[in-house]
Amino acid sequence: MASIDLDSPTVAPGGGPAQTKQRIPGEVAGLRSYGLLYGSSPVMLELYEQIERVAATDATALIIGESGTGKELVARTIHDQSARRDAPFIAVNCGAIPDELIEAELFGHEKGSFTGAVQGRIGYFEHANGGTLFLDEITEMAPVRQVKLLRALETGTFFRVGGSELIRADVRVIAATNRDPVVAMKENGLREDLMYRLAVFPLRAPPLRERENDRELLAHYFLASMNQQEGTGKTFSKRAIETLRTWSWPGNVRELKNAVYRAFILAEKTVELPHPHLASRVRKPVTQGDAMSVWIGTPLADAQKQIILGTLKYCGGDKRRAAKALGVSLKTLYNRLGTYGSENGVEEENE
Repeated sequence: MASIDLDSPTVAPGGGPAQTKQRIPGEVAGLRSYGLLYGSSPVMLELYEQIERVAATDATALIIGESGTGKELVARTIHDQSARRDAPFIAVNCGAIPDELIEAELFGHEKGSFTGAVQGRIGYFEHANGGTLFLDEITEMAPVRQVKLLRALETGTFFRVGGSELIRADVRVIAATNRDPVVAMKENGLREDLMYRLAVFPLRAPPLRERENDRELLAHYFLASMNQQEGTGKTFSKRAIETLRTWSWPGNVRELKNAVYRAFILAEKTVELPHPHLASRVRKPVTQGDAMSVWIGTPLADAQKQIILGTLKYCGGDKRRAAKALGVSLKTLYNRLGTYGSENGVEEENE
């Protein structure tokens, strides 16, 4: 099954926050979009307005936000809404490049400039000429490398590693970090002058816990997209909706998206979304003859469901016998099974 990628929806030409419109599979009512971003909460609408303002300029920007909040999507949206939209957008994860190679990766190198440099190559700055260079995890760059980056930002020029020719590139730089820049200056060696040079226009990608109703709207968007791709009509259970509303989703949109994707794969008709905090402890009961063991940590509703269905199975599907064994009325048992049927596709039998 193809994965669902929120990172690449169709981008409507032009249009600021006032022109946002729904371009969402399944008509998810109430979910607005701007560029590559989705959300209708006040903090997201404010972010859209800030992006519109900075996109109209060539100012450097520093995006601050927790992991999973979509910092690269913010950077891509700035680029796509700017006059540079037809030029390259190059994304670089500074934390994933070894310190001894990052200068060559950014600025290029000449043949023979270091061991392994069997031929010359241009760097990310030249690749991004005329466009935007996105430097993620900027606080992971060593201070000695930051000096050369700062010079390139201030002058628009640089030397390739091992080269003597001064190269000029017209590049807009957008950086991002999941750390507090002030703390990074004290603990991670982030240069103060570089931080202020990058943060001409600071932006904050808000965590999902601050986005009010966006959690539920985004989950419905993901599910609608998956249904559209797979030709299915799966829906969330009431319990799944409750989980969406009550769990803080500390992993932000990335965690939410992956949770919905996993649940979609496992579902037949109704998508269950176990509470992430308890999911690792919810396991199938162990049945031996007329005895059943329910695992500690199983939510009460799940334990009750397991006992009812297990008893019904032990009674050979005889509902009257099962109701008597459980100490409930036949009507109560039918009501319970009706609930489980709507959630799991269990066939109900009329008395």
